[in-house]
Amino acid sequence: MKIEGNFEVDHPRAEVWEKIRDPQLMGSSIPGCESVEQADETSYRVKVSIKVGPIKAHFNLTVEVIEEIPPHTILSRTSGEEGTRSSVVTSDNVVRLAETETGGTRVDYVADVSVTGRLGKFGLGIFRKKADQLADQFVVNFREKLGVSE
Repeated sequence: MKIEGNFEVDHPRAEVWEKIRDPQLMGSSIPGCESVEQADETSYRVKVSIKVGPIKAHFNLTVEVIEEIPPHTILSRTSGEEGTRSSVVTSDNVVRLAETETGGTRVDYVADVSVTGRLGKFGLGIFRKKADQLADQFVVNFREKLGVSE
């Protein structure tokens, strides 16, 4: 399933680049993120809880930054599973930052997500709706961290 979208913030690209590379700020912007711990120079261990339909799932994820092209592109891979291994998630992610004509920043994101196991049985429609809700909430949270009220 491909999840993609964009949003704009009224902050310069260099500032947004620094914020988007801050794992604690990003973690605190992700709905359901309980903790972020740096594993090594380019990897992080992340605990996330989500509810999809009647199922509440707790994921132990690894986020690996594969490539950074300052100040505009980050490629990463997310993978992990529930503690019971009932569901497995993998995602290849791209975030791109572009300057806007007004001096702000446009953030474009694409994630190619795969979910298997008990959550994988729900089907594309339910996952897409949940992914859209999580993305919308992330944007609200990220803007708050930047001090933007839109």
